[in-house]
Amino acid sequence: MSISTLKTEVGSYFISNYPPFSAWSADQLNAVRDAMNAPPAAVPLGLYLHIPFCRKRCKFCYFKVFTDKNSAEVERYLAALSREIELVSRLPAMGNRPFRFVYFGGGTPSFLSSRQLERLVERLRANVSWDAAEEVTFECEPGTLSEAKVQTLREIGVTRLSLGVEHFDDTILRENGRAHESHEIYRAWPWIQAAGFASTNIDLIAGMVGETWDKWRDAVRRTIELDPDSVTIYQMELPYNTVYSKDILGGVIETPVADWATKRAWVNYAFNELAAAGYGPSSAYTMGKNRRGLAHFAQSAEQNAPVPVSAHVGSGRSTKFSYRDNLWQGSDLLSTGIASFGHISGVHYQNHAEWEQYCTSLESGVLPLARGLALSPHQRLIREMILQLKRGYLDIAYFQKKFGPNILDEWAAAWSEFEQDGLCTINRDVGRIELTRAGLLRADSLLPAFFEPQFRGVRYT
Repeated sequence: MSISTLKTEVGSYFISNYPPFSAWSADQLNAVRDAMNAPPAAVPLGLYLHIPFCRKRCKFCYFKVFTDKNSAEVERYLAALSREIELVSRLPAMGNRPFRFVYFGGGTPSFLSSRQLERLVERLRANVSWDAAEEVTFECEPGTLSEAKVQTLREIGVTRLSLGVEHFDDTILRENGRAHESHEIYRAWPWIQAAGFASTNIDLIAGMVGETWDKWRDAVRRTIELDPDSVTIYQMELPYNTVYSKDILGGVIETPVADWATKRAWVNYAFNELAAAGYGPSSAYTMGKNRRGLAHFAQSAEQNAPVPVSAHVGSGRSTKFSYRDNLWQGSDLLSTGIASFGHISGVHYQNHAEWEQYCTSLESGVLPLARGLALSPHQRLIREMILQLKRGYLDIAYFQKKFGPNILDEWAAAWSEFEQDGLCTINRDVGRIELTRAGLLRADSLLPAFFEPQFRGVRYT
């Protein structure tokens, strides 16, 4: 199959929040501080820690990462992060709530040495504890792992290890700027299995530069052979601030990027193969181990078949993802680290995105807040609805009880259009909206239909 370089339709650019980040401003920092200094809301609390270091920057990466910091600068950052945790631990909004979930993200958290991880956690635990957390997730890049480091992760309380494999083909890995190669995946995986984490996840990306059907089939096969508890598959996207997108805009190279239809076909294939191997759909991106109810899912796998994929979500599924599920249901998130995003009692905030601003602020004993946004009740409804739709289904009564409006009536035109296009089914008798496989494969592209008019078509970040 040939790969088109033309963008012929709206794709599924990943949406993680609402309103778009570009709507946030420094003018709303007083609202952020008020929320942090108010009594805690009666919702679960999570902690995010951003570790922004990588061995290399992937050519498709748009996150805040650094590849050029020396050991002294890394230590400076870890000291600043520890100081931020200390300040956060004193916030009234934290209250006496235990952390329901903790997430070490990046960047590459496993870039840190075992000794650095032990010292960081020692400093953090002087102020906070995640012993009662139901999940502690840690992102890893295969080439940064050693057997000793994997054991360290287990010892510091990590329960869910997510391995950024992305692909197994070394030519594709090198072309896309990945730091690791396939032999490092196979070297690390036995250590991960032996450590006995409660849950393991492998990330793949459909549509990396150089991808072909044969290579994709092989990547899916190899993933299934490793037998992780879950597999998360993202569709390749190129926002304006990646190496590849800058090259394309500048006419420097002609990058062979798969079109959205092809990427959806690749994810569809992977979902079918994973279902046959005993996995069930957990969201628009993730298949988790599920030993029941899979025959119907496999039979309904045609992209245009109007059969609800989500009927099997949560049915016999053993794999959970507390970080995602709690965030999508309105939990609070104390987010720490450079450029990180958090939210408290419906007020969202982002930390400073520049190195000196972040570090010097904390060295002065001040939280490094850069911008924020206080959401209206209607915006909070939209946010939860669009995020939960990414899992494949919506419970109408949940939103009516929590927010008031009937979401089916509130956005009747959008639901009607999606239903006519075979992207969702609506069961009015049980009050449930479900995405079909075709809808699930393009879930993010459906979400702007529910945005307020002023946020449609605006830059997301």
